[in-house]
Amino acid sequence: MEDPFGHLISYLRVSITDRCNERCQYCMPHEEQEWLKRDDILSYEEILRVVRVGASLGISKVRVTGGEPLTRRNVNWFMEELGKIDGINDIGISTNGTLLAKENKEGITHADALKKAGVRTVNVSLDTLDDAEYAKTTGRDLLPDAIAGIDAAREVGFEKIKINTVLMRHRNEHELWDMIEFARERDLLLRFIELMPVSTTQVLNEDNFLPSGEARKLIEFRLGKLVPRPDIRTNGPAGYYEVPGTGQIIGFIGAMTNLHFCENCNKLRLTCEGKLRPCLGSHLEFDMREVLRDEAMTDKDVAKFFLNVVARKPEMHEFRENYQPGRKMIAIGG
Repeated sequence: MEDPFGHLISYLRVSITDRCNERCQYCMPHEEQEWLKRDDILSYEEILRVVRVGASLGISKVRVTGGEPLTRRNVNWFMEELGKIDGINDIGISTNGTLLAKENKEGITHADALKKAGVRTVNVSLDTLDDAEYAKTTGRDLLPDAIAGIDAAREVGFEKIKINTVLMRHRNEHELWDMIEFARERDLLLRFIELMPVSTTQVLNEDNFLPSGEARKLIEFRLGKLVPRPDIRTNGPAGYYEVPGTGQIIGFIGAMTNLHFCENCNKLRLTCEGKLRPCLGSHLEFDMREVLRDEAMTDKDVAKFFLNVVARKPEMHEFRENYQPGRKMIAIGG
């Protein structure tokens, strides 16, 4: 699949739930979240059908998100089924990490079960190493669980474990060096991410926005000049740098300040209730659930739906154009 601007679409981010065991301010800042009804959420079988059709059109990477995806029942079975789809060769999961070390009745951790199911990469959201700040940011006192989850993921040997840290002025800029040391000690790939207007407008303002360029300068003030590493690429828009003296690689994702942020975009997003979104930073979304639940619709119709959405993918996001989010991030999928 190729969009009007020459981007080859090979990556599908799939949200399987809008539920989460945390309440991060930039994702779901209020407790009064109206959860989707069970019948409104796509079944695993419906999602697998979407992925199978997508794979026939060139999708090769799937990342499962939420909400917190590990709160949905039978998620490990779903991951195993994803791995059986021809053409899907890279399966990842995005999580807050707090449930990765949780054991089932057989004493197997979520991390171990995911690895056995074929998951290659794990992205863990971790914005602070301070217990009080973690509780303030997430609304939950679960920092020990998150760190235990990261260590459980390390023990089972995923191909790559990434730590995503959202930059927030007056909240965690004093911890940048601690986060780097934490990642270095555990051989994790750390990425610093700019706040984006994907929740309520009050979450992102001049007082709390910390540009990635400024964060990079703060790091360099203590650790020395970071060395650009354009040779290192992942499936996302991160720019990578090498820390002098240690050789550690860290990344920066600057949706607000990087004017080239969208140039190599290769992804679509499927929300848990079946909306296919061509861009996170756009209000465009198209209801695939109606197609999936219409018995008259074949896989060819689903494929046509895919292609129509790709044809309407915008050239770039609208975050810098006074973008007002229509839905909270938790409803879209991380």
